[in-house]
Amino acid sequence: MSSATKIMSMDSDSIKKYLFNMAMKSQWEEVVQAYRENKLALRARITKSGDTALHIAVSDGQEEHVEKLVKLVSKKELEIQNERGNTPLHFAAAQGNLRMCECIAKDHPSLVSILNKDKETPLFLAALHGKKDAFLCLHCICTPGESQPNYSCCRREDGETILHCAIAGDYFDLAFHIIALYKDLVNSVNEVGFSPLHLLASKPSAFKSGSYLRPWSKIIYHCILVDELKVEEAHHFHDRVINTINSEKAAEYPENYKTCINFLLVFWKMAQALGKRSTESENPEPKGGNPGHYNACFDYVKLLSKAMLIVLGLGSTEIRKIRNKKEKHKWAVQIMDKLLESASMYEYEDSGMNPQAATISPPKDDETKPYKISDGGDHITLGSIEEQPMILSPSTTDQQNENKGNSGTNGQEQKGVIGEGSLPPEVKENKTPEMEKKETPILIAAKNGITEMVEKILELFPVAIHDLNAQKKNIVLLAVENRQPHVYQLLLERKITKDSVFRKVDKDGNSALHLAAKLGEYKPWLIPGAALQMQWEIKWYEFVKNSMPFHFFVRYNKKSQTARDIFTETHTEIVKDGGDWLAKTSQSCSVVAALIAAVAFSTASTVPGGTREENGKPTLENQPSFDVFSIASLVALCFSVTAMVMFLAILTSRYQERDFGKELPRKLLFGLTSLFVSIAAMLVSFCAGHFFVLKDELKYAAFPVYAITCLPVSFFAIAQFPLYVDLVWATFKKVPQRSYKD
Repeated sequence: MSSATKIMSMDSDSIKKYLFNMAMKSQWEEVVQAYRENKLALRARITKSGDTALHIAVSDGQEEHVEKLVKLVSKKELEIQNERGNTPLHFAAAQGNLRMCECIAKDHPSLVSILNKDKETPLFLAALHGKKDAFLCLHCICTPGESQPNYSCCRREDGETILHCAIAGDYFDLAFHIIALYKDLVNSVNEVGFSPLHLLASKPSAFKSGSYLRPWSKIIYHCILVDELKVEEAHHFHDRVINTINSEKAAEYPENYKTCINFLLVFWKMAQALGKRSTESENPEPKGGNPGHYNACFDYVKLLSKAMLIVLGLGSTEIRKIRNKKEKHKWAVQIMDKLLESASMYEYEDSGMNPQAATISPPKDDETKPYKISDGGDHITLGSIEEQPMILSPSTTDQQNENKGNSGTNGQEQKGVIGEGSLPPEVKENKTPEMEKKETPILIAAKNGITEMVEKILELFPVAIHDLNAQKKNIVLLAVENRQPHVYQLLLERKITKDSVFRKVDKDGNSALHLAAKLGEYKPWLIPGAALQMQWEIKWYEFVKNSMPFHFFVRYNKKSQTARDIFTETHTEIVKDGGDWLAKTSQSCSVVAALIAAVAFSTASTVPGGTREENGKPTLENQPSFDVFSIASLVALCFSVTAMVMFLAILTSRYQERDFGKELPRKLLFGLTSLFVSIAAMLVSFCAGHFFVLKDELKYAAFPVYAITCLPVSFFAIAQFPLYVDLVWATFKKVPQRSYKD
């Protein structure tokens, strides 16, 4: 019996087992033959989750075989859903496979609108996973020509839209295209009242002001030029799709070949730019326009920077990370501008200045806490929904809505996709007064330290300066409470009425000075060690206090506490930890200082070469090496004793909170400086004194020997040097710097 005849004679159960075995063995030609010979195979579900062979082929990335299978099935077979409600197109969209998406959906555009159990369309899944090309492909299929976009494919049951998902996943290139193609989604809100701007405001790592770069990384960061986002025109995208699909397999070159090709492409573009510039010189632009040579120079700089990166190694991990970071920063600002531009007609009807009467008292913990970033990446937990997932199920809406605040971007309903009309019915019914008082984007941006967004919103909507959250905290109070110096300084520099904004108090009567004195459970400053953290806490308190006139802030809150009372109460633990840290550091350093003092004393009392009997003068007097030895020995002795005195002074200190401001850090800085100088002087005196032994026969071999001998002692200095740098920075920097996590 032939194979085809055997397949034709199989019943339903047999064909399922056969398809499963062939799929697991990746024998896809046999699967295609089974689809061709036996009609039962077309709708056979071969896994426990209800997947057909076509589902598995798509998941396995079998592009050629998927095309063959699609030609053998009808639309009904393409609409088959597994237990999760996913069709083969859902799988292809989630993978971002452009070729399979085009193959499956081009003749059946209605497949793009099929919902799975989570009410997600293939278009939505492509956006959820950041697959821009697949998303644009499906968009072109379901929205042919100049027709109105199909907004029913863009929203999930919980109110999350494709724009929410793109911004939440840091897919800013995709988000830029979504804003251009689906303009009505800009002001859409999910079931908890968060708009895309809210999500962007909760991602400080997406902005330069919310990221920390080391000095060397800053140099590379400024040398890298990043292109701005541009919307790809439909015909260009269509041509690119056709070229991608028609090419059976993209040419794969080794990494060094790719580098050479990229390098040659850069020079080709430079040649094109030169030709363009020569043409412009023959046909000069009219007066008032931008000179062509300025643009050409800018193009040269951009191309040269790319060439430099290629020469240095475009595959360098560090350079690639910095480039990706700069792309994210620049594109996030573009997204922010687009979101605010589209919301330019928005009026702050409910800015939070007059809280609505609430039938249910606000919970104690409904304020947004400082953002958290998981160790695995940029997953941000929004403050007002902390410890809860970003995407909420309708079944938990009642309970979780009681812990929400107000949203400042509910706005007005546009074409059924924004505002209250866009929320699910169960959300409308269960909306509470607390949900009406969620924080506005400017408040979230202020507490997260996103100065770009704060400045832009205040520029477009000056009235936003008066926004309040459920705790009656405005932008100034949140910036101070969450230790955001850049935002606070930005507000100080703006010409605003300080009496009406900086004098505000929250619902507990706390002024900005009270909140500056309050320490939370997190470490807010970019400095190691509890003692230095305490020093910067004092500096932050003094900075807020001195930034305003005398007696500007209210003295007592509703609990009859002054700012100094709150400072003492909340900093008890960190004062204790700082004292312990200083004691341990001083003990370890004083031991080394005592050892160096003993060595330096014995060295200073021993004269190389002896002395003359007639006058007691050294026999090696007036020789350069002897002079270096004498001076270095004296310096090592004096500075090691000074270091011991400083560390003993720290050990005998009272460790009061005010001592951490100036006295203790200065003693530690002076002690470490003396210790480093004494270590260096001791090594110099040793080498200079020993040089007389080797100067005749092993003169040139002495220097590497001295270098190797000094390594063990130098390791201690190298290990303590970062602490020294941090201490100098913390001591001389006037305003503390906020901590960042990438």
